[in-house]
Amino acid sequence: MKYSGGALAGSVALLLAGSLTSHLRLESFTQNRSGLMGNEKREKASGGRYGCLNRLQYSKSPYLLQHAANPVDWYPWGEEAFERARKGNKPVFLSIGYSTCHWCHVMERESFEDSAVAALMNETFISIKVDREERPDIDKVYMSVCQMLTGSGGWPLTIIMTPQKEPFFAGTYFPKTGRFGRIGMTELVGRVSELWQNRTQELRSDAGKIIQALRQDSDASPGVGKLTSTELERAFEQLKERFDSTHGGFGSAPKFPTPHNLYFLLRYWKRYGEPDALRMVESTLEAMRLGGIYDQLGFGFHRYSTDFEWLVPHFEKMLYDQALLALAYLETCQATGREDYARVAREIFTYVLRDMRSPEGAFYSAEDADSEGEEGKFYVWTDSEIRDVLEKDEAELVIKVFNVARNGNFRDQAAGGANIFHLKKDLLSLACEIGMPGKELEQKIESARAKLYARREKRVRPGRDTKVLTDWNALMIAALARGARVLGEETFEQAARRAADFILAGMRDSRGRLFHRYADGEAGIAANLDDYAFTVWALLELYETNFKVSYLETALELNRIMLEHFRDDSHTGGFYFTADDAEELLLRQKELYDGALPSGNSVAALNLLRLGRITADVSLEQKAADVGIAFSGLIKKTPAGFTQFLCALDFALGPSFEIVIAQGGSREDTAHLLRALRTRFLPNKVVLLRQRGGEPEISRIAPFTMHNTSIDNKATAYVCLNYNCRLPTTDPGRMIELIEEEYPASE
Repeated sequence: MKYSGGALAGSVALLLAGSLTSHLRLESFTQNRSGLMGNEKREKASGGRYGCLNRLQYSKSPYLLQHAANPVDWYPWGEEAFERARKGNKPVFLSIGYSTCHWCHVMERESFEDSAVAALMNETFISIKVDREERPDIDKVYMSVCQMLTGSGGWPLTIIMTPQKEPFFAGTYFPKTGRFGRIGMTELVGRVSELWQNRTQELRSDAGKIIQALRQDSDASPGVGKLTSTELERAFEQLKERFDSTHGGFGSAPKFPTPHNLYFLLRYWKRYGEPDALRMVESTLEAMRLGGIYDQLGFGFHRYSTDFEWLVPHFEKMLYDQALLALAYLETCQATGREDYARVAREIFTYVLRDMRSPEGAFYSAEDADSEGEEGKFYVWTDSEIRDVLEKDEAELVIKVFNVARNGNFRDQAAGGANIFHLKKDLLSLACEIGMPGKELEQKIESARAKLYARREKRVRPGRDTKVLTDWNALMIAALARGARVLGEETFEQAARRAADFILAGMRDSRGRLFHRYADGEAGIAANLDDYAFTVWALLELYETNFKVSYLETALELNRIMLEHFRDDSHTGGFYFTADDAEELLLRQKELYDGALPSGNSVAALNLLRLGRITADVSLEQKAADVGIAFSGLIKKTPAGFTQFLCALDFALGPSFEIVIAQGGSREDTAHLLRALRTRFLPNKVVLLRQRGGEPEISRIAPFTMHNTSIDNKATAYVCLNYNCRLPTTDPGRMIELIEEEYPASE
């Protein structure tokens, strides 16, 4: 939303909005433009580069520690900073970013490390640094302010506000001095200082009007009725309109993977048998795997493509992208039976388990784009570098296969002949062109890849953000658990279990409530909605992989805590991002939009449906329906903006199934039934295992399984549609028939 009210009216508006805010509109960095820092990590103890370290030296956040040696007198977010502002009658300068944000660190080098700019800031402001990944609650509130005032947002996020936390100015990146119509920090600080000294009451009045507008927008009740399959159909048409039929993906540059769009399209294909839905998924996944957005040597996906061809990436690697994209490739492997999609998922997991796993078994947050001060330097190759590593014939093959140009194909470093490895065709097609058997080409390329990777490992690596975030870890646990089922890889289940056990043991307080962040041996920061919703999702996936009932019990416990502390029981429904006893900010926000990550509301809705089917508790399904009702106005307006939620709606509309496998005397019988379920794309189901002998553990949670016993001592499947069960079967083929015959497209 772009604010159009009167908060910036009057003479102060002319100074601020006319001279400052209008400049932001000329060259605004959108949320999708979040870039990457250079390789030089700001060491926690810099030897007193500026005489002493500021208060950020005591932080656990890698991002805040990078600013600990700045001459700016930074405070972490907390009451101390605001009390100092009140006592000194100073405005607060709030800067929000994250450790792999390129423009955050450009602004740091230009301004926050500059002693002259720092002196101006220290005289005028109380300055606060926030890591948006540690405190997404703060970031979401003030990003809403920035978007309201300027029409866009991004990082670094710059907010100037009163000591009462009420903002009167918002922007993103500012250079040290003004250029190309963008005001510089030196001018900005001077202008705000003058206004604060001479027109404080007008600034406070403007801030009050901004807060009022923000709360009015947040409090508006958008519910307009029930959601139906019409929303699914309209979302498909909207995605189809935006689809790039030449290069895959949606929209133009910069181009983002947005995996939940692909999850939705797969479900749409399954429901309606629509070939265009599957075509969009496959075209996108194939193009990304071949492109420069994929690390062809070390595996894993970079954040996004700066062009529409998936060639030139923004080189940072985020944990959540690996998890969400692995799930997309796994589901498409199930839908198509194609091994190449399974291979990509395995490669993603190879990268994560090799480079992103902490000693405790959890997963780090991100890797930077830059090394040695240059974006992508770690990843790109010149023609001569390749020839220096490989034998002549081997080098020629790699140069041909990965489209290496003597003058380079990476425009930012083309003068140095830098190349981004990418494929224009899959290896099988290339093998036909070259006249070489496909298997032989694969072996040669793999041998060369291993040599080049080993040489690359000797380069200066990009920095790594080593904090552990509960929500992002939960996504990776969910992906690994699913990968273990689909790919039959026990090591993935072990990795998922180890990470989950660490979070459940080391990132909860004495009440069983989750923490959001673990760093430097310490868990802290109250968990948000995403932490709970994503962790419940992870535990459901883990249960369906190894059938340990303790994971299901913990999922129900965390879901109960989420309902108690995050659900809006008094107004329009849905879930708040922060708990009812969390730090009080300007407002408690609720959101459903599925952006870079699925929203907590979307994931919670599907969790509630799955838990409702597992426990036969219809009240949980009603709470899932309430999420849709709460946001129905927004969904009906632009359904393609809520594709993760539409996956939940697809489940709710059905067909969806409860499947109980009753163990028999042979483990192999059970394995056959499970394998039949796991190798096919059957998304709208819950699967429970009733173990042999006595009263099985699962009956405590799902009492209806007590009567699901094996037939003739053989593993037996009970397939139920909305609690209406069919005759049991011991035949895997018949079990699949009972499911598939319910899909209209299969008739």
